[in-house]
Amino acid sequence: MRKLYLISMVIIMFAFGCSEDKPTTVTGYSSDSPLLLTMYSEDVKREDTGFNSPIAHEITNRTGVKLDVLYPVEGVSEKIDLMINSGDYPDLVMVKDTNRMVDAGAYIDLTDLIDEHGPNIKKLYGDYINRLKFSENDQAIYVLPSEPVDEVNYRPVMGFRLQHDVVEKLGYPALETLEDYENAIREYMTLYPEINGEKTLGISFVIEDWRWKITLGNSGGFATGAPDDGNWFVDPETYEASYRFLRPEEKAYYKWLNKMYHDGLIDPDSFVQDLDAYHAKIASGRVLGLIDATWNFYYAEQVLRSNGLDERMYGTYPIQLDKTTLAADYRDVGYIAGYGIGISKNCKDPVSAIKFLDFMVSDEGQILRHWGIEGLHYFYNEEGQRKIYEEEKNKKMTDVDYASETGIGVYLYPYPKWGVGKVDENGNHYDPNNKSYIIDSYTDIEKKVLEAYGVEIWPDLYPSSVELTASIWGQAWDIPIPSDSSIRDYLSQCDNIMKEGLIKAILSEPDDFDEVWRQINSDLEAAGVHEMGKEFTKLIKKRIDFWYE
Repeated sequence: MRKLYLISMVIIMFAFGCSEDKPTTVTGYSSDSPLLLTMYSEDVKREDTGFNSPIAHEITNRTGVKLDVLYPVEGVSEKIDLMINSGDYPDLVMVKDTNRMVDAGAYIDLTDLIDEHGPNIKKLYGDYINRLKFSENDQAIYVLPSEPVDEVNYRPVMGFRLQHDVVEKLGYPALETLEDYENAIREYMTLYPEINGEKTLGISFVIEDWRWKITLGNSGGFATGAPDDGNWFVDPETYEASYRFLRPEEKAYYKWLNKMYHDGLIDPDSFVQDLDAYHAKIASGRVLGLIDATWNFYYAEQVLRSNGLDERMYGTYPIQLDKTTLAADYRDVGYIAGYGIGISKNCKDPVSAIKFLDFMVSDEGQILRHWGIEGLHYFYNEEGQRKIYEEEKNKKMTDVDYASETGIGVYLYPYPKWGVGKVDENGNHYDPNNKSYIIDSYTDIEKKVLEAYGVEIWPDLYPSSVELTASIWGQAWDIPIPSDSSIRDYLSQCDNIMKEGLIKAILSEPDDFDEVWRQINSDLEAAGVHEMGKEFTKLIKKRIDFWYE
């Protein structure tokens, strides 16, 4: 019966609702003659097939809108410059530097559009709606934030990754400090110098473009108990901000990386390879450790699973420099709002655009984006619980092309949505990645590793939010920096110094490390790093006043 039903659903889906009972669209346009909205997204999505997947077709069928999503080709900054200089903007725009777009007059104020046509948007943001306002001086709403609302993170974002086979073969060693992590990698590489006929690699990095801030930059903060405030460190008592790399404990972390490199435990290509090469190495199964955010290597890990290399997938550990600090991944930051999708001044139909976005955040839209099509991808059991068909679940876990072929999950980011853990009025999760689903999705060896360490899920290894100091400023990287602020020039210079400096420091002879680090600090001071900290402190305090006035 289900097979016949699936066939009929596919026929209906690709016929775009040509029956007499086709859905009423939210815009007044039809699926036969949809409104084409152009959209620019700063972040490229590997799974995007040009809004031609089954879920994209269904979105068009229900809204009368088809998207033409544009991505940067030669560089994010260059594309933004081109848009601003030409004054030619797509209908919808998602860039992370909201300030530049606002200063250029690119975005329209969404406040009235939300009031008149956005009931689901208002429901989603609720009491956080004031955090969507641009600033204390300009209280317009220019973007709908991409950050999920009321998220419960069942998967740590940052951490030290180690292959399951490493910990299993070594008898599940303690993994609390950098020394523990180093010893595990060193011992395993000695036992297994090759994996599948290729040289075993200890740790690999990718620092292409801005990614150095994630793998190389953020790891220094994570390992020394600093929360993810980007390249800033904010004193939780005084709210004084400083450039994070000035902290002496971070010097100790990078000195450890220097030692790891010269001991042959870091992939020598780490500082020249691009993202594709990084993913290819991970997918080969020969990279034992990663120090990276989940989203930066997730695709490569999917390839491992699809190829039956479950033992080469990674566990996530809150490794610290020493036992004096706590990994701050689960610090309470509240709702940070941040960057998101705006409607440009050139939008051909702003009312239809906001109605389209309102559909995307409606219960119907979020279930479609997260779960797929009822009867085809998921069903309701006798208790009214939403469940993914077992065969679909298996495909989702093992087929690297599942997202691009179905569209499930492709249209979540950067669109607004409820976070993982949030349930609808019937008690069903909006996002299927709830705790029970995640546990069910673990491989056998992953469950075995977790059991050996006495926990149920990876976050159980991490300090909880009650053990950490809450951040009333949200996350510092999210605080808009005015386009005319001196902070921008300071930060650009300091980041350039730091990226090149970290590479030089890690590759330098161990006896030269201290001198290289001294020179980095000297260069930062000459670039105005302390003045920058003073200016950014003012922005931190302004945000706190604005949010809690």
